[in-house]
Amino acid sequence: MKLKRRAAVFSAVVLTTGILSGCGDSGTSRGSNKSAALPFNISMALMQVGDLPDKGNEIEQAIEKYTNTKLDIQWIPQSAFDDKVNVMIAANEMPKIMKLNYVPTTISAIQSGLFWEIGPFLKDYGNLSAQNPQYYENISVEGRIYGIPNFRDIGRAGIVYRKDWFDTLGLKLPTTIDEWYNVLKALTLNDPDQNGKQDTYGTVLFKKYNEGTQPVLTRIAVTQGAPNRWGVENGKFTPEFMTKEYYDVMKMFRKLYEEKLINQDFAVFDDSEAIKLMDSGKVGMKLNGVYNNGKSYQDKLTKTVPAGEYDVAPFTGPGGIRLAGEPGNFGFLAVPKSSVKTEEELKKVLAFLDKLMDPELSTLQLRGLEGRHYKIVEDGKTVFTNLSAYQREVKPYRDNLVNIEGYHVAEQKDTPLGEKGTRMTRENIRYAIPNPALTLTSATVSERGKELDQMIWDAQTRYIMGKIDDAGWKAEVDKWLQAGGEQIIREYESAYANAAKK
Repeated sequence: MKLKRRAAVFSAVVLTTGILSGCGDSGTSRGSNKSAALPFNISMALMQVGDLPDKGNEIEQAIEKYTNTKLDIQWIPQSAFDDKVNVMIAANEMPKIMKLNYVPTTISAIQSGLFWEIGPFLKDYGNLSAQNPQYYENISVEGRIYGIPNFRDIGRAGIVYRKDWFDTLGLKLPTTIDEWYNVLKALTLNDPDQNGKQDTYGTVLFKKYNEGTQPVLTRIAVTQGAPNRWGVENGKFTPEFMTKEYYDVMKMFRKLYEEKLINQDFAVFDDSEAIKLMDSGKVGMKLNGVYNNGKSYQDKLTKTVPAGEYDVAPFTGPGGIRLAGEPGNFGFLAVPKSSVKTEEELKKVLAFLDKLMDPELSTLQLRGLEGRHYKIVEDGKTVFTNLSAYQREVKPYRDNLVNIEGYHVAEQKDTPLGEKGTRMTRENIRYAIPNPALTLTSATVSERGKELDQMIWDAQTRYIMGKIDDAGWKAEVDKWLQAGGEQIIREYESAYANAAKK
């Protein structure tokens, strides 16, 4: 294939011949070959995670040669990133490309007109416009696009489970709430590891089971028809925990807890300890995992239980696969008006970002340099030869720039389970249910969102542990509504209506 041939020779081409593709205002992915054109200066503010890349390193040089640019990158430590970005925004002293997180201060800066709206231009850039529109919708502000996502998978929510245990007990993956209960009960009581002891769990919960981007209750509830965090119908918003489907999942976990079918200390149990239990072969299902976890868990399990076998599967309900969609980004790249003053210059910046997704630079970001970080093997697939060097030298660019696994890059050769996880991660975006409130603004959420979330999380835990009954749960929801939840609902409905008008 043409792509495989290009990936195989990329390092030699870019480092020895220094292909110079003009980074002008052309809307095409390839641009025009103006070898005599002066490099286009691009300053960037990116997030430093891990080692600070050396200035002018081989990766940077390769990007510059391919795009005919001169890069000036400011690496901001992750621990200070949002604070530093806020200072730069307040002073209106920003580079041509700013990595931003989707947080209230960023949204406010966008609403005040400090960044270019790029949505109308995307159609002119072949690589950028080829991506699923949901990626862009998930970083939109009032229905408009102001950046290019640091792409991450949206439909990666997957069950990692002990296939050998399921085979031993003749179990099938659950789809209904009753099936979930029966499967988790069997994996706990029916000696799936056949050691004559009752020392296994179907699953274990941990203290942050209902937080973050992978909440366990949300994932199961979505399979039953619940919304992903928020539901909207005829413009009216409902939080997931006020739906019957979500309540039924809570009741199931309450029953599991009451019957000692899940760990009794989950309210103070750390996720790292739950992972250790999985690695030691004591847990049947990981419910806050992703498809790509399967291979790593299998590698660790083999060391303690050589015959143990993990597999991965999508969350599935009575109507088929239905996944709680994730945000799909690790922040996004925006273009400040203070440093990019004309539409002509904006188009040059967008052309540069588009070129980052060409096969040559997709390969560079996702695999590194051939012969140094990876090699080509049979069927044109790739294998990392020095993963530690890749993590140190290339990963900072992969995490901050524009790329997506499976687009314009040769596949990695992996174990069957590893390749299955990669394939399912890529394909199952079509089953992802979006959160309709993800990009809506709410002053109450900005000011008191964490406090109100904690009210519900604590109430859920008390309900599961039997410390409050059904009436007590309803009272906690009423408290949430009165404390600001009702205001959030009204603000989301207003923001949703306003976005629909634009």
